[in-house]
Amino acid sequence: MNGSAMRTAREAFWRFSPGDVDSVRVFFAPGRVNLIGEHTDYNGGYVLPGAIREGTWCWVRKRSDTRWRVASATEDQVVTVTPDALSYDPKRGFANYVAGVIWALRERGFEVPGADCYLTGTLPQGAGLSSSASLEVATAWALSRIAGVPLSEKEAAQVAHEAETGFVGVPCGIMDQYVVALARPGQVLSLSAGSLEHRLVPAVWPDVALVITNSNKPHHLVDSPYAARRSECEAILGALRRAGWDLPYLANLRPSDYAAAVEIIADPVLGRRLHHVVWENERARLAPDLLSDGDLSQFGEWMRASHESLRDDFEVTGAELDTLAETAWTIPGCIASRMTGAGFGGSTVSLVAEGAVEEFQRRITETYQQRFGYAPSFLITALGAGVHEIPRDEWGG
Repeated sequence: MNGSAMRTAREAFWRFSPGDVDSVRVFFAPGRVNLIGEHTDYNGGYVLPGAIREGTWCWVRKRSDTRWRVASATEDQVVTVTPDALSYDPKRGFANYVAGVIWALRERGFEVPGADCYLTGTLPQGAGLSSSASLEVATAWALSRIAGVPLSEKEAAQVAHEAETGFVGVPCGIMDQYVVALARPGQVLSLSAGSLEHRLVPAVWPDVALVITNSNKPHHLVDSPYAARRSECEAILGALRRAGWDLPYLANLRPSDYAAAVEIIADPVLGRRLHHVVWENERARLAPDLLSDGDLSQFGEWMRASHESLRDDFEVTGAELDTLAETAWTIPGCIASRMTGAGFGGSTVSLVAEGAVEEFQRRITETYQQRFGYAPSFLITALGAGVHEIPRDEWGG
């Protein structure tokens, strides 16, 4: 957020919550982009996401009562949440994510003080960049700190995940919340979603830009086929367990197991779903070494293979994302491109030589607009930091 936007947010917060400047604190949590390992996290597999510079700012002031007042730069309503009304309410809109965090903290035994929370951000909604996890982690970090019992980064991720799954009702994996909380600039997070073992991996790509292309076809996990894909994976796992396979997660299968496993899965559609999970997990498991070694050529081939598998085996891309990725593959200077996020709309992520970014945007826009009648939008970004407090001298307190 630049200086002008920060001043605008500060003035809006003061209108929403007048009072002493010394009682105000500001926290930031980023959005995320996943480079490889899609639909593997809820199958207990590997993922390779990174935080981006854009995200959510949570301006907070502790109250003397036990109410939580919530407002946002993008919404007209001010929502008041009280301890006796901590259940999901569609009328609350975005404030359900804040209410969910409060609920999850209280479920863990935290005494959550009343607060005024004002949210502003730079993530496009529905672009598949995990705006909800960004909001939730920022809120969890903020409320725990004004309570004087700060969460660790892992705990903040877990609280945010509990809010999303147990309160809002989205059956997501934990990848988004983990990387939003634990990320570091210039690095990606190699995470095993089953064990939660993780390591930070330097992203060695000099003179390469991270380009996110928003299809401007929003995705909505609650009403998309996302839940159906999870159910299909659960059905496969159940069938293998009934056949005597000792599998904590579907992603525990290795490519050498696939031929025997698919014999048990009579449904060819489920066989394709299994094919994606097994090979996508293998790519995500091995890809960190390519990235840290700077082998972008092979890494780019694996990103392409990931998109093709998501298109053909898992069937979660759609015409918009396929057009973006397949066009990108033909453009000189584009090292890699694939869909990122759950699919069904949202964005692609591309690694593009810095000198080719302008031509990349021109070619993508021309092709996409000709086919769909409207343009995509672009975010030129970099790998950024996870959740943290913004020092007072940066927001002008």
